[in-house]
Amino acid sequence: MTNHFDVIVVGGGHAGCEAAAASARAGADTAMITLKYDGIGQMSCNPAIGGLGKGHLVREIDALDGIMGVVADQAAIQFRLLNRRKGPAVQGPRAQMDRVLYRSAMQKRIAKTTNLTTLEGEVVDITYANGKLEGVVLADGSTLAAKTVVLTTGTFLRGIIRLGQKATPAGRVGDSSAVRLAERLDELGFPLGRLKTGTPPRLDSSTINWDALEKQPGDEVPEMFSFLSAKPQARQISCAITHTNEQTHAIIRRDLDKSAIYGGYFESTGPRYCPSIEDKVVRFPDRNKHQIFLEPEGLTTELVYPNGISTSLPEETQVEFVQSINGLEQARITQFGYAIEYDYVDPKSLRYTLETRNLENLFLAGQINGTTGYEEAAGQGLVAGINAARKALCQEKIQFLRSDSYIGVMIDDLITRGVTEPYRMFTSRAEFRLSLRADNADQRLTPKGIEWGIVSTERKRNFDEKSRKLEYFREILVTKSLSPSEARDHGIVMSKDGVRRTGLDLLTYPGVNLEKLVEIWPELYEIDMKTATLLENDAVYSRYLERQNQEAKSLVEDERCKIPDELDYMSMKGLSGELRSKLNEIRPETLGQAGRIEGMTPSALAYILSTVNRRNPLGHARN
Repeated sequence: MTNHFDVIVVGGGHAGCEAAAASARAGADTAMITLKYDGIGQMSCNPAIGGLGKGHLVREIDALDGIMGVVADQAAIQFRLLNRRKGPAVQGPRAQMDRVLYRSAMQKRIAKTTNLTTLEGEVVDITYANGKLEGVVLADGSTLAAKTVVLTTGTFLRGIIRLGQKATPAGRVGDSSAVRLAERLDELGFPLGRLKTGTPPRLDSSTINWDALEKQPGDEVPEMFSFLSAKPQARQISCAITHTNEQTHAIIRRDLDKSAIYGGYFESTGPRYCPSIEDKVVRFPDRNKHQIFLEPEGLTTELVYPNGISTSLPEETQVEFVQSINGLEQARITQFGYAIEYDYVDPKSLRYTLETRNLENLFLAGQINGTTGYEEAAGQGLVAGINAARKALCQEKIQFLRSDSYIGVMIDDLITRGVTEPYRMFTSRAEFRLSLRADNADQRLTPKGIEWGIVSTERKRNFDEKSRKLEYFREILVTKSLSPSEARDHGIVMSKDGVRRTGLDLLTYPGVNLEKLVEIWPELYEIDMKTATLLENDAVYSRYLERQNQEAKSLVEDERCKIPDELDYMSMKGLSGELRSKLNEIRPETLGQAGRIEGMTPSALAYILSTVNRRNPLGHARN
């Protein structure tokens, strides 16, 4: 076996799998090192993919020929489009997974990926010289060399599981924490912090009174994740809904001092948007109930995930409060909930490629960067994997922008603002969300993937055919038109101003959709549902997009203005001390990134630009 690779990816979780697959697709000889092969693709927490904002990330990963969307479609046992009653820009595809099917499908995808070797082992150290990483050291003492390395350690860096007053060093249940690797990062001067997250107890389905609960079926017409998927492959099921009650809350309040979270055992911050049941009871004392989604973990298991009651209370308290809940009076806990605390690296120390500033050729992705969630991890894995491969192959690095993707929003948020709690993606984080919809992710990103050489022939062929149909039907809609009187003859009410409206214009009117226009222009008869939906969504937002597109162009111009790494911010007397300190810490790579630093002013930005231009009198600031 060779002991030298272009790229080594450490970790086989969601970030690791996506990083390794992306690196391999980019043409790099890639190795993925994982503790146990059977752990590749394991869903350590909730058995679901997608959601608000998160579903957008999965679609974007898929648009670049990533693997999460395809695997999720193979393993999904319930599909639901969240925010269906709201506009398409904020709708989020989500699906319940069968854990076994997901892990199996992911392992098969990894196994058949060209240019990718999978190795079992524990990475305990890294080798480097002259500020450049050179490889990794395994627990057995062997060394593997690489041009670049991607660390995707999840919650393993000095991870500690806490359950009540018990503390166990572990990266997750059954796996030891990575202490030596964390100590090495500490020695190298990486800015480390501590974060925490948690998980609920798992329940035995056969002990739940399902008849007493509200059923939650999936959508009749499933919204798939991958643009290559046509329909679900696994049997579809229903979930159920129940609620905590005042008795539940009384039990939790009584034993708060026994909780790892409230007993003074943690100093770190947990995810605000996914709070423990203890947090909910304390933060919302006037609420007499909290919703719980009972989510089966698969078709061949009795395990149920009670989404909404993450906890670190002692075992006996968990049994008591669970059995106080409607439908769970006889429920048996098969695995107790727990909280886990772990090291992360301040993402402000990263470049937009996710390469570290402290050590050249080292890239970080996933929870090591202070994020939470499978989807956020996978998106970072894609970015790190592509850029690690391109650097190893001496190719130009790539940057995702806030204006072209949720991936770009996430990366910019992390490296510019850092984190004070585990970062989670929401549609509200994206200022260009009207154009960054889940349904048009391929239109935005697949052409870039083709240019970067990471898209398969099958996906390119599929995309080209879809684009051809879109252009064909859009051409019909822009060339066909109705006068106000002609529109009224077809039941469409518009002002009597004598102005003819095109088919695209008409789609912005209430009650007008492609089905209505097919009645008027039979040429549209062969349009398929996906193409029709995309055209309708484009039309709905068309009046708002012109201004947003101008703002996006301005952002692109600012991103083209590169700021030299060695710029001495501390000597810039024209800036406030606070701004100098922030700029020196974050070291923005572009004028656009500098402009998004908290406290930045137009005059300060102009001062930075003039300084850059003085260094580059011929205008070399713009690449």
